[in-house]
Amino acid sequence: MGLRENAAAAAGRTVAEPDTDQQTVSEAPNLVEPDLGDLTADAEPTTSAVTAWSRVMGEVRAIGKNEKFEGGRAGRFNFRGIETALNAFGPACRKHGVLVIQHKVETEYRDISTSSGGRMRECTALVTFRIYGPDGSFFETQAAGEASDSGGRSTPKAQSIALRTLLINNGLVPTEDRDADAVHFERVESPVRPAASYVDEVCNPHTSAGRLRQIHHELSSTRQLGALVTNEVGDEERIGDMVVRIGKERTAGGAE
Repeated sequence: MGLRENAAAAAGRTVAEPDTDQQTVSEAPNLVEPDLGDLTADAEPTTSAVTAWSRVMGEVRAIGKNEKFEGGRAGRFNFRGIETALNAFGPACRKHGVLVIQHKVETEYRDISTSSGGRMRECTALVTFRIYGPDGSFFETQAAGEASDSGGRSTPKAQSIALRTLLINNGLVPTEDRDADAVHFERVESPVRPAASYVDEVCNPHTSAGRLRQIHHELSSTRQLGALVTNEVGDEERIGDMVVRIGKERTAGGAE
């Protein structure tokens, strides 16, 4: 009894001896591919690369920063990864007959040390892409990516980042985040510094003539030049006159 017979006996079956004169060939099951529709239905053969790309932009309206990074020295932040960008642009490019082809890669490398004492290889990649339209025309564009890895994967990582940058930047894809200009607030006026609070600074011999001129301007802008204060000898004096007088005395004495 051979191997096939032993296996069949263990399973409670018997194996028929093959007919060496007439072999029976079983056909593969009839698999029907799912109908995905015509992904290039909107790709007219005469459409240029620029026009086709603009149609892709019309399909991809926004990609939110829904992926999260936590940990490391970079802290926590949200981002849009390469898979998210590809999932958004892939169907739109196929629909409009657009090809995004990596044409040229220029790389630079350096070894870096991590905070834990490890060594990593950093790659900076400048990638030139060609974006083709249905009519065969194309235009070139560039994007840069930078990545580091300890296992020899810094180059493909950098190229993936460059591709993500290309798609998002050239596609002018917003994040759906609230625009900074949408936040409206009323400014509250800063409290006015009282004239009397300047007296000690004005009388200080180390206060320069330049600072005295600035104080005079501040008092003028708050309309306090005429406010009465107690000067350095205990007399009442208008703060504006006091600043001018002491400023002249400092200038005459050679103080700057």
